[in-house]
Amino acid sequence: MNLVHILYIEDDLTTAKYLTEFLQEYGFNVKHTDTITSGLSFLNQSKFDLILLDLNLPDFDGFEFLKSTNSSALPIIIISALNDTNTKVKAFRYGASDYMVKPIDLLELEARIWSHLKRYGKIPIPKYSNEMFYIKNNYAYFQNQIIDFTPVEFDIFQILLKNKNQTIPRERLTNALSSISSHRTLDYHMKNIRTKINDDSKTQKYLKTEYGVGYKLIIS
Repeated sequence: MNLVHILYIEDDLTTAKYLTEFLQEYGFNVKHTDTITSGLSFLNQSKFDLILLDLNLPDFDGFEFLKSTNSSALPIIIISALNDTNTKVKAFRYGASDYMVKPIDLLELEARIWSHLKRYGKIPIPKYSNEMFYIKNNYAYFQNQIIDFTPVEFDIFQILLKNKNQTIPRERLTNALSSISSHRTLDYHMKNIRTKINDDSKTQKYLKTEYGVGYKLIIS
Protein backbone atom coordinates (compact mmCIF):
# COMPACT_ATOMS: atom_id res chain seq x y z
CA MET A 1 0.00 0.00 0.00
CA ASN A 2 1.00 3.62 -0.32
CA LEU A 3 2.85 4.64 2.81
CA VAL A 4 1.16 6.70 5.50
CA HIS A 5 3.56 9.33 6.84
CA ILE A 6 3.54 9.83 10.61
CA LEU A 7 5.39 12.44 12.66
CA TYR A 8 6.17 11.04 16.12
CA ILE A 9 7.35 13.42 18.88
CA GLU A 10 8.62 11.55 21.97
CA ASP A 11 11.71 12.08 24.14
CA ASP A 12 11.70 8.62 25.78
CA LEU A 13 13.99 6.87 23.31
CA THR A 14 13.13 3.36 24.50
CA THR A 15 9.42 3.95 24.01
CA ALA A 16 10.05 5.72 20.72
CA LYS A 17 12.18 2.88 19.34
CA TYR A 18 9.65 0.19 20.28
CA LEU A 19 6.64 2.06 18.91
CA THR A 20 8.45 3.20 15.75
CA GLU A 21 9.58 -0.33 14.94
CA PHE A 22 6.05 -1.62 15.44
CA LEU A 23 4.53 0.97 13.11
CA GLN A 24 7.22 0.40 10.49
CA GLU A 25 6.56 -3.35 10.63
CA TYR A 26 2.94 -2.53 9.82
CA GLY A 27 3.90 -0.43 6.80
CA PHE A 28 3.86 3.12 8.17
CA ASN A 29 6.58 5.65 7.41
CA VAL A 30 7.55 7.17 10.77
CA LYS A 31 9.67 10.29 11.33
CA HIS A 32 10.70 10.44 14.97
CA THR A 33 12.00 13.45 16.85
CA ASP A 34 12.34 14.28 20.54
CA THR A 35 11.58 18.02 20.75
CA ILE A 36 8.76 20.39 19.87
CA THR A 37 11.19 22.65 18.00
CA SER A 38 12.38 19.95 15.62
CA GLY A 39 8.83 18.60 15.30
CA LEU A 40 7.55 21.94 14.06
CA SER A 41 10.52 22.15 11.71
CA PHE A 42 9.76 18.75 10.20
CA LEU A 43 6.09 19.68 9.89
CA ASN A 44 7.01 22.79 7.90
CA GLN A 45 9.38 20.89 5.62
CA SER A 46 7.43 17.70 4.87
CA LYS A 47 3.89 16.45 4.45
CA PHE A 48 2.50 14.17 7.15
CA ASP A 49 -0.80 12.33 7.43
CA LEU A 50 -0.93 12.03 11.23
CA ILE A 51 0.97 13.12 14.35
CA LEU A 52 1.73 11.16 17.53
CA LEU A 53 2.60 13.54 20.35
CA ASP A 54 3.93 13.19 23.88
CA LEU A 55 3.18 16.06 26.28
CA ASN A 56 6.26 16.20 28.53
CA LEU A 57 9.13 17.20 26.25
CA PRO A 58 12.53 18.79 26.98
CA ASP A 59 12.07 22.15 25.25
CA PHE A 60 8.31 22.86 25.46
CA ASP A 61 5.24 20.89 26.48
CA GLY A 62 2.97 19.32 23.90
CA PHE A 63 0.33 21.99 24.34
CA GLU A 64 2.67 24.49 22.67
CA PHE A 65 2.78 22.19 19.65
CA LEU A 66 -1.02 21.93 19.60
CA LYS A 67 -1.31 25.74 19.72
CA SER A 68 1.11 26.04 16.79
CA THR A 69 -0.52 23.40 14.59
CA ASN A 70 -3.64 23.43 12.41
CA SER A 71 -5.41 20.49 14.03
CA SER A 72 -8.22 20.65 11.46
CA ALA A 73 -5.76 19.64 8.72
CA LEU A 74 -4.52 16.36 10.16
CA PRO A 75 -5.20 14.13 13.19
CA ILE A 76 -3.07 14.44 16.34
CA ILE A 77 -3.03 11.55 18.82
CA ILE A 78 -1.64 12.30 22.27
CA ILE A 79 0.36 9.47 23.87
CA SER A 80 1.16 10.47 27.43
CA ALA A 81 1.70 9.08 30.93
CA LEU A 82 -0.52 11.88 32.27
CA ASN A 83 -3.87 10.37 33.14
CA ASP A 84 -5.78 13.17 34.90
CA THR A 85 -9.02 14.53 33.49
CA ASN A 86 -7.86 18.16 33.41
CA THR A 87 -4.91 17.33 31.16
CA LYS A 88 -7.08 15.28 28.82
CA VAL A 89 -9.72 17.99 28.57
CA LYS A 90 -7.06 20.62 27.93
CA ALA A 91 -5.55 18.50 25.16
CA PHE A 92 -8.88 18.12 23.40
CA ARG A 93 -9.65 21.82 23.78
CA TYR A 94 -6.30 22.62 22.16
CA GLY A 95 -7.15 20.45 19.17
CA ALA A 96 -6.04 16.88 19.93
CA SER A 97 -8.00 14.24 18.00
CA ASP A 98 -7.40 11.43 20.48
CA TYR A 99 -5.67 10.67 23.79
CA MET A 100 -3.99 7.41 24.84
CA VAL A 101 -2.43 6.81 28.26
CA LYS A 102 0.90 4.97 28.54
CA PRO A 103 1.51 2.10 28.48
CA ILE A 104 -0.57 1.70 25.33
CA ASP A 105 -1.77 -1.34 23.43
CA LEU A 106 -0.04 -1.19 20.03
CA LEU A 107 -2.81 -2.97 18.13
CA GLU A 108 -5.30 -0.49 19.58
CA LEU A 109 -3.06 2.37 18.46
CA GLU A 110 -2.93 0.97 14.93
CA ALA A 111 -6.73 0.71 14.85
CA ARG A 112 -7.12 4.28 16.11
CA ILE A 113 -4.64 5.56 13.52
CA TRP A 114 -6.66 4.09 10.67
CA SER A 115 -9.91 5.36 12.16
CA HIS A 116 -8.58 8.92 12.23
CA LEU A 117 -7.05 8.66 8.74
CA LYS A 118 -10.45 7.67 7.41
CA ARG A 119 -12.21 10.45 9.33
CA TYR A 120 -9.78 13.06 7.99
CA GLY A 121 -10.19 11.92 4.40
CA LYS A 122 -6.72 10.39 4.05
CA ILE A 123 -8.18 7.32 2.29
CA PRO A 124 -8.20 7.78 -1.53
CA ILE A 125 -11.29 7.84 -3.76
CA PRO A 126 -12.08 4.38 -5.19
CA LYS A 127 -11.82 3.35 -8.85
CA TYR A 128 -14.69 1.42 -10.42
CA SER A 129 -14.90 -2.17 -11.64
CA ASN A 130 -17.51 -4.86 -12.27
CA GLU A 131 -15.69 -7.27 -9.92
CA MET A 132 -16.89 -7.91 -6.37
CA PHE A 133 -13.34 -7.73 -4.98
CA TYR A 134 -10.31 -6.29 -6.73
CA ILE A 135 -7.01 -4.57 -6.12
CA LYS A 136 -6.00 -1.44 -8.03
CA ASN A 137 -3.10 0.95 -7.41
CA ASN A 138 -2.20 -0.99 -4.25
CA TYR A 139 -5.65 -0.58 -2.68
CA ALA A 140 -8.31 -3.24 -2.13
CA TYR A 141 -11.94 -2.66 -3.14
CA PHE A 142 -15.24 -4.30 -2.27
CA GLN A 143 -18.27 -3.43 -4.40
CA ASN A 144 -16.34 -0.42 -5.76
CA GLN A 145 -15.70 0.97 -2.30
CA ILE A 146 -12.18 1.11 -0.97
CA ILE A 147 -11.56 -1.14 2.03
CA ASP A 148 -9.58 0.70 4.70
CA PHE A 149 -7.31 -2.24 5.43
CA THR A 150 -4.20 -1.81 7.49
CA PRO A 151 -1.02 -2.72 5.57
CA VAL A 152 -0.91 -6.18 7.17
CA GLU A 153 -4.60 -6.83 6.47
CA PHE A 154 -3.98 -5.78 2.86
CA ASP A 155 -1.12 -8.30 2.54
CA ILE A 156 -3.30 -11.09 3.93
CA PHE A 157 -6.26 -10.16 1.71
CA GLN A 158 -4.03 -10.00 -1.37
CA ILE A 159 -2.91 -13.59 -0.75
CA LEU A 160 -6.54 -14.70 -0.33
CA LEU A 161 -7.64 -12.87 -3.48
CA LYS A 162 -4.80 -14.22 -5.62
CA ASN A 163 -5.79 -17.71 -4.48
CA LYS A 164 -9.56 -17.20 -4.47
CA ASN A 165 -11.70 -20.27 -3.76
CA GLN A 166 -8.63 -22.08 -2.42
CA THR A 167 -7.92 -22.74 1.25
CA ILE A 168 -4.76 -20.96 2.40
CA PRO A 169 -3.03 -22.56 5.42
CA ARG A 170 -2.78 -20.52 8.59
CA GLU A 171 1.00 -20.82 8.52
CA ARG A 172 1.21 -19.06 5.16
CA LEU A 173 -1.05 -16.24 6.33
CA THR A 174 0.91 -15.89 9.56
CA ASN A 175 4.05 -15.36 7.46
CA ALA A 176 2.41 -12.24 6.01
CA LEU A 177 2.34 -10.67 9.45
CA SER A 178 5.15 -8.86 11.25
CA SER A 179 8.02 -10.58 13.01
CA ILE A 180 6.30 -9.98 16.36
CA SER A 181 3.08 -11.67 15.25
CA SER A 182 1.26 -14.56 16.90
CA HIS A 183 -1.82 -16.73 16.34
CA ARG A 184 -3.76 -14.17 18.35
CA THR A 185 -2.60 -11.45 15.97
CA LEU A 186 -3.70 -13.45 12.92
CA ASP A 187 -7.13 -14.04 14.46
CA TYR A 188 -7.37 -10.30 15.20
CA HIS A 189 -6.63 -9.41 11.59
CA MET A 190 -8.97 -12.05 10.11
CA LYS A 191 -11.77 -10.77 12.31
CA ASN A 192 -11.14 -7.21 11.07
CA ILE A 193 -11.00 -8.33 7.42
CA ARG A 194 -14.32 -10.14 7.80
CA THR A 195 -15.92 -7.05 9.34
CA LYS A 196 -14.56 -4.74 6.63
CA ILE A 197 -16.00 -6.85 3.78
CA ASN A 198 -19.41 -7.02 5.49
CA ASP A 199 -19.14 -10.74 6.13
CA ASP A 200 -20.59 -12.66 9.05
CA SER A 201 -18.74 -15.28 11.08
CA LYS A 202 -21.85 -17.51 11.04
CA THR A 203 -22.84 -17.38 7.36
CA GLN A 204 -19.27 -16.90 6.03
CA LYS A 205 -20.50 -15.72 2.64
CA TYR A 206 -17.12 -14.43 1.46
CA LEU A 207 -14.48 -15.51 3.97
CA LYS A 208 -14.72 -19.14 4.98
CA THR A 209 -12.85 -20.61 7.92
CA GLU A 210 -11.55 -24.14 7.35
CA TYR A 211 -11.12 -25.07 10.99
CA GLY A 212 -7.70 -26.47 11.79
CA VAL A 213 -6.47 -25.69 8.28
CA GLY A 214 -6.83 -22.07 7.18
CA TYR A 215 -9.05 -19.59 5.32
CA LYS A 216 -10.62 -19.27 1.88
CA LEU A 217 -11.98 -16.21 0.03
CA ILE A 218 -15.10 -17.35 -1.81
CA ILE A 219 -15.81 -15.62 -5.13
CA SER A 220 -18.40 -17.15 -7.44
